[in-house]
Amino acid sequence: MAHLRPLDLKGALVALLLAALWGGNPVAVKIGLAGAPPLRLAWMRFVLGGLTILAYVWHTRRQGVLTVKRGEWGVLWSLGLLFTVQIGLMNIGINLTTAAHASVLLNSYAIHTVVLAHFFIPGDRMTPAKLGGVAMAYGGIVLLFTRDFSFQSGTLLGDLVVAASALLLGERTVYMARAVQRFDPVKLLLAQSAIGSACFFLASHWWETALPTHYTFTLAASLFYQGVIVAGFNFVVHAWLLQLYRPSALAAWALTAPIWGVLLSAAFASDPLTPTLLLSSLMVAAGIGIATWR
Repeated sequence: MAHLRPLDLKGALVALLLAALWGGNPVAVKIGLAGAPPLRLAWMRFVLGGLTILAYVWHTRRQGVLTVKRGEWGVLWSLGLLFTVQIGLMNIGINLTTAAHASVLLNSYAIHTVVLAHFFIPGDRMTPAKLGGVAMAYGGIVLLFTRDFSFQSGTLLGDLVVAASALLLGERTVYMARAVQRFDPVKLLLAQSAIGSACFFLASHWWETALPTHYTFTLAASLFYQGVIVAGFNFVVHAWLLQLYRPSALAAWALTAPIWGVLLSAAFASDPLTPTLLLSSLMVAAGIGIATWR
């Protein structure tokens, strides 16, 4: 294995770009929902993401990941169904709230991961520092709810659904951390894409037949961002970074994702930048940093 080096300027800029692209994903979903209902948008995104990963498999000559051995189906189905429910809740929730709120809530998955890892990942125990980070991040989420929402708010239901999606994303991250000990990560991604595409296509055909799809440049751009940029480019470039740099150094830049999400929501979805929203995103980012610091 090549020696992993400290993060240099080039690596830092690339890591910052990936964090910004991930932070913008809820914004892309929100924009795409103007052209397609949530479940239909999901299956189109899954198909495009799956094709992007397949192109990567073909380019890197890793066709072996397309073979599923006996005893692997259970893990692949479990992960695929978990991912399907998580993305479904995310799209439905974003449809009912703002992109900025979704960005903060969705990126709290990293804190859920820390809590769940304490129970399910051997040796990944909760420490006083981790507990402090978890408390700070959850405090940011509570601040977002108590200051910006009331039970009469039109976005409260959506925020609760996105919060549930973030919890499932944290659970999926822990499950993935265990699964990659046995599976090639690319195989896991392809399984998620295949299962998600089929499930969302059937669900959309059942529940969304009366809802139209407006095939516009905006919808195409949203799908390209979700499927090719986030599901494809981000994965490939992140894998490249992990081959060169220390994971702990890369993780620090990922903390900026909720902040990027809020800023991009203001720029592209016209979401207001309230002091509470900015403080909440900073608390979530800082809490993630404290809880994941090694």
